[in-house]
Amino acid sequence: MTLTICLAGNPNAGKSTIFNALTGARQHVGNWPGKTVEKKEGRLSLSGHEVIIVDLPGTYSLSAFSAEEIITRDFILDAQPDAVVAVVDAANLERNLYLVLQLLEMHVPLVLALNMSDVAESRAIRIDRQTLSERLGGVPVIPMVGSRAIGLDALKAAMMRAATDHAAIPPLCLDLGAPVEQEIAGLLPLIEREATPYPPRWLAIKLLEADEDLLSKVPPALAQAAQQAADRISEETGEDADTLIADARYSCIGELVRGAVSRAAANPITVSDKLDRVLAHRVWGVVIFLALMWVVFQFTANVSAPLLDWIDGLFSGPVTRWTVAILGAFGLNGTWFESLLVDGVIGGVGGVLVFVPVLFALYFAIAVLEDSGYMARAAFVMDRFMQKLGLHGKSFLPMLVGFGCTVPGIYATRTLENPDDRKITGFLTTFMSCGARLPVYVVFGSAFFGAASGNLVFALYAIGIGVAVLTSLLLTRLVFKGKPAAPFVMELPPYRVPNPRTVALYIWGHTAEFLRRAGTVILAASVVIWLLLAIPVNGGQFARVNAGDSLFGAISRVIAPVFAPAGFGQWEAASSLMAGFVSKETIVSAMSQIYTNASDDLPAPQPLTDDARDIAVGLGEALVLTGQEIVNIVPRTVNVIPGMHMPEANLLNQPPDTGGDTALETALRAAFTPLTALAFNVFVLLYVPCLAAVAAMRQEFGTRWMGLQMAYTLVVAWLGAIVVYQAGLFLGIG
Repeated sequence: MTLTICLAGNPNAGKSTIFNALTGARQHVGNWPGKTVEKKEGRLSLSGHEVIIVDLPGTYSLSAFSAEEIITRDFILDAQPDAVVAVVDAANLERNLYLVLQLLEMHVPLVLALNMSDVAESRAIRIDRQTLSERLGGVPVIPMVGSRAIGLDALKAAMMRAATDHAAIPPLCLDLGAPVEQEIAGLLPLIEREATPYPPRWLAIKLLEADEDLLSKVPPALAQAAQQAADRISEETGEDADTLIADARYSCIGELVRGAVSRAAANPITVSDKLDRVLAHRVWGVVIFLALMWVVFQFTANVSAPLLDWIDGLFSGPVTRWTVAILGAFGLNGTWFESLLVDGVIGGVGGVLVFVPVLFALYFAIAVLEDSGYMARAAFVMDRFMQKLGLHGKSFLPMLVGFGCTVPGIYATRTLENPDDRKITGFLTTFMSCGARLPVYVVFGSAFFGAASGNLVFALYAIGIGVAVLTSLLLTRLVFKGKPAAPFVMELPPYRVPNPRTVALYIWGHTAEFLRRAGTVILAASVVIWLLLAIPVNGGQFARVNAGDSLFGAISRVIAPVFAPAGFGQWEAASSLMAGFVSKETIVSAMSQIYTNASDDLPAPQPLTDDARDIAVGLGEALVLTGQEIVNIVPRTVNVIPGMHMPEANLLNQPPDTGGDTALETALRAAFTPLTALAFNVFVLLYVPCLAAVAAMRQEFGTRWMGLQMAYTLVVAWLGAIVVYQAGLFLGIG
C-alpha cells in the first residue's frame, strides 16, 4: 500500500532539512503542474508501506496571496494526503502556530514536528509537549533537531499512526465570535446544498475572508451570499471579517501557549545575535559579503583546476584512444562514424564534462552559505542598496539563485508581490552569471591567466552585477517611473553548522541536473554541430572537410564581421556564440570541436594496465593539488593587498606554471590574445541567456517582455565587448 504524507511549514523552519533526512537521495525535483514553483517529492519504506513524501512550498498561511499558499492549500484539499507533518520552529512557536491552526481547520491528520528544539533550549524556552498536544486536540508533538536527525524515528512512527488512523484527531472548531459564527451558521446550509468538495465550515470561513481564488470556484449564488454575510459583519462590528477571524486565531494561539511554553525572564543574547552585529552591519556586512564572494570565486576557479586537468586527460587520452581502437577492430577506422563518436560525442560532451569539478565547487560553496543561514543575511545586507535602485530587498534573492541557474532565478521572482518588481528582477537576473557560463570563464582563465583565473571570474561576476545595477536604474527611472519601493520583511534563520547530508544532496541534485543536460541537450547540440561541421559547401567529402569550408563555417562567416570591433571577428568565435544560445555549456562543446580535432595525432594505444596506472597516479596527484589549492586561497587572497606577499604552498615541489594545458587551451592561445579573450568573455556574460531561460521569461512575463530582454542583452553585450577591447587598445594593453 502506498501512502502520501506531505510536509508543510513556514519558510526557514527546517522543513526541507527534515525532507532530506527522511528521503535521502530518493528525491525528484520538478515544477507543480501549471506552476513555476519547485516541487520536491521523495520516497521511503515504513512498516511495509511505500511512502511518498511531498515537500510543500514554505508559507506562513493558507490564504490565496501567493502561488506557494495556493499550491499548499490546493494540494491538501485535492490530493487528500494520508497525513500532514507541520514543521514548526520551536524557538518561534507562536508565529508558526498560525499555519498549524489553519491546517487543523481543514481536518487533516496532523503531526506537529517541533524542529530546532536545540535552539529553543539554548534560548531557555521550555515547551510542555503533552499540554500542547492536548490543547491541539491530541495532535502528536515530536521534538526534533532535523539537521542532526534527532527525533527522526519518533517522527516516522507518528507519521504512520496519523496516516493509518484518520479518526484519531477531531476537527478544530475555533470560536470566531458571535457575529462571525452567526454568518457561518447561515452559510453552512447553502454550502451543503451545493455539495462542494470542500469541508463546509472551512469553506464558509474562507469565503468570509474573501478568498478570491475560492470565490471564483464556487457557484455565483454562494459567492454572493458570502459577500453579503461579510458586509453584515463589517456593518455590525466596524471590522472586516478576515480581520476578526485572524484576531480570533491569534487569541487562540495565546491560549495554546499559555502554560505550555515558558521562557527566561529576559531574552538572552544568542550567538546569531552576536554574529549579526558584524555580518549584518550596514557597512561591514557589505565588505564581508564582497570578501566572501571573492573567496567563493577563488575556490571555484582554482580548487577545481587539478581535477579539471585530470578529467580532460582522461577523455582526450584513454577514452579517445580506446574508442578508436575498438572501432578499428570492427573496421570503422577513418569513417564518418568514427568522426561522429570521437569528434562529436567525446569531443563535444567530454569537453563539457571536464567542468564537473568546477560546478561541484560552485554548488558546494553555495550550499554551505545557504545551509549556514548566511544567504538570508546577504539579502538583508543588500536591502539598502536594492532600495536605492527602486527595488524590493527580496529582489536580491532571485538574483542570488541566478548565480546557480537563470531559470529558477526567473521563477523565484514569484516571491515578489509587486508585478513591476517581478518584471524588473527577472530582467536583471539574466545578468547574474549562471553556473553554465563558468566553464567558459575557467577555460579562458586557465589559458591566459593561470593561477589568477579566479580574478577573471570575480571580475566578470562584478561586471554582471554592475550592468544589472545600471539596467535597474534605467528601468526604474524611465520605464517604471514613480514605483514606490516596498519595505523589506524577512525572517532570518539562526546560524548553524552546515549539515553534510544537506550539502551533499544539494550538490548532487544540481550536478546531476548538469549531467542530465550533458546526456541530452548538450549531446544533441554536439551532434548537430558535428553534422554542420561535416557538411562541405566548397567541395570535399562528408566528414572529411576543413571546419572553415563546412556549412557551419559558412554560416558563421556571415555573422563574424559584427564582432570585429570587439576583436574576435573570426568565424570560429561567432559559431561558438551561436551554439551558446542552446545552453552556455555548449560554447565549450562547440569550441572543442572547432578549435581541436580529437581524432588527429592520437598516440598509439598502450596496454590497459598502463592506462589504469596512469589514471590512478594522475588522480592521486590531482587530489593532492586540489588540497594545495584550498590552502593557497589564503595567501592568494592576502596577496591582493598592496605590499603583501605570503608564500604559497607547493606540495609536489613543482616549478611555477607547470600545470598541463588542455588541447583547447593551447588552441585558444593561438586564436585569442588576453584582451580579445576578456572581450569575448564579457560578451558571453551579457548576451542572451540560454533557450530554457528565454522560455521561462516568456512564460512568466509574456512574449513582449521576453523580446525586449533578448534585444537589450544582445546590444549591451555587443557594446560591452567593444568597449573592453577598444579601451584596452587605447591603453596599450592589446
